[in-house]
Amino acid sequence: MTTTIHWDQTFPLLRLEGMGAKDFLQGQTTADLSGLMAGVLQQSCWLTATGRLRALLELRLDATGADVLVLAGDAEAVRRGFDQVIFPADRVRLGTSSLQRRLQGLDPAGPAFWVGDDQPLPEELHGSLRLENDALERHRLQQGFPPGPEEMNGETNPLELGLTNRISLDKGCYLGQETMAKLTGKGGVKQQLRCWRSDQPLQPGDQLKVGSDRAGTITSALNTPEGTLGLALVRRQFLDLPSLQGPADQAVILATPAAFQAPAS
Repeated sequence: MTTTIHWDQTFPLLRLEGMGAKDFLQGQTTADLSGLMAGVLQQSCWLTATGRLRALLELRLDATGADVLVLAGDAEAVRRGFDQVIFPADRVRLGTSSLQRRLQGLDPAGPAFWVGDDQPLPEELHGSLRLENDALERHRLQQGFPPGPEEMNGETNPLELGLTNRISLDKGCYLGQETMAKLTGKGGVKQQLRCWRSDQPLQPGDQLKVGSDRAGTITSALNTPEGTLGLALVRRQFLDLPSLQGPADQAVILATPAAFQAPAS
């Protein structure tokens, strides 16, 4: 199926040099890289030791090391964090940082491409419209991906944000693995990301409620001609409700992002 719109954006890129790059990333990030082939893009998460999401990464291995694209999060924090835990026995060192242009079809969602700044669109994206500014942000909010700064607020974990398919529970020890195992083994997380819309204006930080009970928090908002839409973190006991109330009793309609929806049978 031909895509109709695409994402074209430049992201920070970190370089890891050395034969130990794959093993280093296997222990520092959440995806299982054991079977990852050179040149294939793999998304993964970088967590704190307690499982909080610090960055969403896209990794590419090659014969001499690995490239780490920071899709969401603070690239300099990733670089500092890696630098603090690299030891001579790891057989890896930090190389230069750069910027990388990344393309991806969005409707329907397709594979990502890393290309040069002046490189033409891949054949798969020919004829599609590039989304920019508010149009791109609107698509992000309607899909719930990728997480923005207020979703990655230092307190959230990837399971709350719909990034479960970037998490391996079987590959062995990695930074934050113990918390991921506990959360999946105890019946889930305390909150989840939801898309929302309202006829009334709302802004990040606004509290959502059901009567007098706190039900969640607005994390992202965009004003459109049809009203306001965005993302919110909603407490688990209220996830099945079709709507919540804003701080001034605004009606807030909820929708479940695709990452939390069961695949069609």
